[in-house]
Amino acid sequence: MNFWQSILLGIVQGISEFIPISSSGHLVVMRAVLGIGEIPLVYDVVLHIATLIVVLVFFRERIMRMTAALLRWCARRSRQEDAQELKLTFLVVLATMVTVAIALVIRPLELHNEPRITAGAFLVTAALLAVAHLAKGRTGFDGIGRRHALVVGAVQGLAVIPGISRSGSTITAALHSGISREQAGEFSFLLSIPAILGAMVLEMRHLGELGEMVSPMAMAGGFLASLVFGFLSLSLLVRLIQGGKLWVFSLYLVPLGLWGLFALT
Repeated sequence: MNFWQSILLGIVQGISEFIPISSSGHLVVMRAVLGIGEIPLVYDVVLHIATLIVVLVFFRERIMRMTAALLRWCARRSRQEDAQELKLTFLVVLATMVTVAIALVIRPLELHNEPRITAGAFLVTAALLAVAHLAKGRTGFDGIGRRHALVVGAVQGLAVIPGISRSGSTITAALHSGISREQAGEFSFLLSIPAILGAMVLEMRHLGELGEMVSPMAMAGGFLASLVFGFLSLSLLVRLIQGGKLWVFSLYLVPLGLWGLFALT
């Protein structure tokens, strides 16, 4: 994989990580179209780290409050106003445990090397987005409970399948479980933090193998492209969630999925 191919993959990752069209699925399709062939999954994880930085910066105030509340709890100095942040932290952990349990079953299947399965999963994501606007959730963070965390965590686990959008599926699940639009988006991206960190830990053992296939310059280019375009796409997605417009991406995913089923091998 050369420098410009890595840049292109970084742009695709940055845009599709937040726009609900499946970043992992688009990386699979782009590698097939460009004829790049098989590269270690850790390359995708490195690009995900760039978009993780975007999440940390974008939601820094909420993350700082949750971190401060957790540290005070560990030091047995909790304040009354820490209750909601501690509850939210617990729910993120609970949802992540469910995600990990499901992901550990699916991940060994190595579906990131199966473009046609990815194409079919695009159609699944399109269906999820098509019904997202029907949800009328009104529950804020103060009303989110274990049921919400279990549902969203389970759906996030299924999003390990390339073509199933993590953001699209978890936001849709959150909305239909009763969470309000604004909080559904924020909860989804808070869940992405441990998910990406976990994938990074699992795949870093293959980092040496990656160095044999991708030059440091190409990797740096892809990382920076993913970072810049990630900021732009997350800003757009937040506005679309609030406006209930996620369904528009199904208009893109349906023809893409149908094309992939017949054109990719």
